[in-house]
Amino acid sequence: MTFLPIVTRELIVSARRPRTYWVRFLAALMAVGLLAAMWFLFAKSESPAQLSLMLFAVISGLAFAYCFLSGISVTADCLSEEKREGTLGLLFLTDLRGYDVVFGKLVANSVDSFYRLLAILPVMAIPLLLGGLTPGEFWRMVLVLLNTLFFSLSAGMIMSAICRQERKARAGTLALILLIAGGLPTVSLVLGAMAKYSDDYSFFALPSPWFAYGFAFDKLFKGTKGAADAFRTSVLLTHWLSWCFLGLASLIVRHAWQDKPAGARRVSWAERWQRWGYGPEAERKAFRTRLLEVNPFFWLAARWRLKPAFLLGFLGLCGCLWFWLALKYRDDLLNSVVYATTAILLHTLIKGWIAVEACQPLAEAKRTGALELVLCTPLKVEEMLAGHFLALKRQFGGAITLIVIADLAMMLAGLHDPSTEEASLWLLACAAWILMFVADAFTLGWVGFWLGLKAKRADRATTQAFLRVLVLPWAVFITVFIAVNFAEQHGGYDLKPTFWVAVWFGIGMLNNLILFTSAQRSLLGKLRLLASEQFS
Repeated sequence: MTFLPIVTRELIVSARRPRTYWVRFLAALMAVGLLAAMWFLFAKSESPAQLSLMLFAVISGLAFAYCFLSGISVTADCLSEEKREGTLGLLFLTDLRGYDVVFGKLVANSVDSFYRLLAILPVMAIPLLLGGLTPGEFWRMVLVLLNTLFFSLSAGMIMSAICRQERKARAGTLALILLIAGGLPTVSLVLGAMAKYSDDYSFFALPSPWFAYGFAFDKLFKGTKGAADAFRTSVLLTHWLSWCFLGLASLIVRHAWQDKPAGARRVSWAERWQRWGYGPEAERKAFRTRLLEVNPFFWLAARWRLKPAFLLGFLGLCGCLWFWLALKYRDDLLNSVVYATTAILLHTLIKGWIAVEACQPLAEAKRTGALELVLCTPLKVEEMLAGHFLALKRQFGGAITLIVIADLAMMLAGLHDPSTEEASLWLLACAAWILMFVADAFTLGWVGFWLGLKAKRADRATTQAFLRVLVLPWAVFITVFIAVNFAEQHGGYDLKPTFWVAVWFGIGMLNNLILFTSAQRSLLGKLRLLASEQFS
């Protein structure tokens, strides 16, 4: 029997697939565009050595974020989807073993991700030509990126082998990755701050990919005692955990496809979870009556009453951690750069969450046939759309309000920061960013609803919504920025930063307007038609 036959087959299929080559080209094109934009923006104000480090840090940081989150979208649902469709057990009627299936699914779903990363690496090496960046720094970062990608994909495989539902598999993968990458360093930080003596608790953070990423730069690798050993240990621990995840997935998957009767304890816990999520019978009835009076689809989409509480609880934990760090490291965190970085990360996270929640209802309802049943009722399409938007508003309205208040507070705090050079530019940029956050959140709700109706899988709809609403405007802005700066060098005129803020804001708002109008028109005209058709 051929060793790893599924892997061999998937590699042959990928070699003949045009998508395999297009993903590499597009990834390299995006990296080159970002590099060119930063070059035009900072080439005059920074020295070659500083510019080299800046370019390398930005591109490697984005590549690291991509590798870090790949498992959630790529491998988290590959085995659980087979279990839901009842095809996983058929594979074990042959001579295939658990590791054959696990590694075959891993390769089949991660080839494109690996090629995207491979296409970015030559672009990431361009700053080497400017000086200020050492070959060792570059190769250490390459090792960290490959290791992080392997870790994320392996975490997705183990959760996919354990879970059956798509949402649980993706949420479990995210929780597992954050526990190792963020939870362990937090434990190390808290224990170090609480220690009365000079005890070193950094060993808790060693398995985290973030630890290895930070020590890949020469500033820490060569400037910290014992950093080289810590870096090697961190990489090895992360790699070892990845193989442990794959080994456990290989053991679990052979028995995970079988339908087993739920035991008494499991049924009891399921009932408790249902009562906790939906509430006791009296509260559930009152909640249902209140929502049905507003909109029947509103009740259907918002039955899980604790969704807003989960989101607000998450924001509360993030806020407590941020304030604790700000009090502990006041001189390093209370500045405009940290304020802007915090807002960017928080906005991106909430937008991604909105995209997921917007795409899920129709994709799942269409897959199970529930959407056709709903359309057989007297409920109009306009009422369904209104109910969907009310459910999103109930879940995210309070969180968006809190985030906007936090943005305004950080905007005012940034005015008193000595590093803020132009107060008017800071106010304009912050106001534009806040308005864009609200507009993107609104547009994602409608675009996600439409793409969830069209797509076969909710994760693909989520990715498309995220790319169209968030990535596309930045791609257009970077293209315009490069073209105008190239003409500026030959035309002798100088454009102020406020002009570029206005251009970015205009492109984003125009994109939101076009996408919202198109999604709304398509939903009103084609929802019933697509609900009765097979997946395209």
